[in-house]
Amino acid sequence: MANDEKGKFLTVAEVAEIMRVSKMTVYRLVHSGELPAVRVGRSFRVNESAVGEYLESSVYNVETDAS
Repeated sequence: MANDEKGKFLTVAEVAEIMRVSKMTVYRLVHSGELPAVRVGRSFRVNESAVGEYLESSVYNVETDAS
């Protein structure tokens, strides 16, 4: 499988920037298992597609009551 098929791996800092949260929030998501990551040495890498899937699954719809 070519690297293009696997997608790009991002650092925690890059994920935090994309999601507009702190690095600590990303670490919490990784450690809780909500955001899958690969450990490389002492750091983590998150697949770009996993970030997109997490954000899509976290969409919150507010329903308004018309009455």
